[in-house]
Amino acid sequence: MSRIHEALKRAEQERAATQGVQPEAPRPPQIASVESVPASMEAASVPAAERPQLPAIPSFSSAYTFDTLMARCGQMQWSPDAKTMLFFNDDKQAAGTEEFRTLRSRLYQTREKISLKKILITSALPKEGKSFVAANLAQVMVKQHGRRALLIDADLRGSRMHSVLGTTSVPGLSEYLLGESDEFSVIQRGPMENLFFIPAGRNVSSPAELVANGRLRTLLQRLEPLFDWVIVDSPPAVPISDASLLANFCDGVLMVVRSNATPFDAAKKARREFQGKTLIGVVLNGVDVDSSYSRYYYTAYEKREPQPKA
Repeated sequence: MSRIHEALKRAEQERAATQGVQPEAPRPPQIASVESVPASMEAASVPAAERPQLPAIPSFSSAYTFDTLMARCGQMQWSPDAKTMLFFNDDKQAAGTEEFRTLRSRLYQTREKISLKKILITSALPKEGKSFVAANLAQVMVKQHGRRALLIDADLRGSRMHSVLGTTSVPGLSEYLLGESDEFSVIQRGPMENLFFIPAGRNVSSPAELVANGRLRTLLQRLEPLFDWVIVDSPPAVPISDASLLANFCDGVLMVVRSNATPFDAAKKARREFQGKTLIGVVLNGVDVDSSYSRYYYTAYEKREPQPKA
């Protein structure tokens, strides 16, 4: 077969030479491949109902500024829990308020050493007070003139931040991560100036996969320039992996430990969940107000009326 092929080739070259025409270079055989199949044909071969639907990341058409945010995000009538939300009333000497001011000062001191704006608040186990700390930390931040704070409830498994703030939970973060809502639809502003809130949204079946789909990073990149602080409340670190995933999008982790309640081994295990990430501090919550330290602290700094002379 090879001799016949060579003979035919020589005959073709001799014929072309006699006619003054350059012989055409032999063309390589055309081999169909997966890459050469048009995308439209490939898609058509799969029924539309069986193709995965990936919602586009929500976008906005106008310039994304704080004025745009103020004009488009929802103004809500919150009814905060007076027992746990410490800064919605005018009692500047209420128990716990001074500790949060101290925590605020420590965070500003830390900011002088590292880049720090997005803070993840977590705990080892449930019911240690992480949501209480996150909400009041955001509140004390905006008590400083001109400071803006965004509070995000990223606990998609057991959200309760909307309850203590006295507002609705939907639409929220889960709707944004699913591609069903844009930023303006999920951000609320309440009665406290410069405090904004993104609730968790409705319950979803796969919170970890939803957190890891990339949309949270986009959300934070868009919102971060508009705020001085972004406070993210996460699920507890030991039972589930969400907190470790959320820490990837934040600048630092603040862990809440409950006095006389959090097991030492659980706290150590939670710390290991954030290896390679910045643990900026630990908040001891639930200290007995009747302890000697607490009695000294509040009596030393409380306002006292002048005592009449006997």
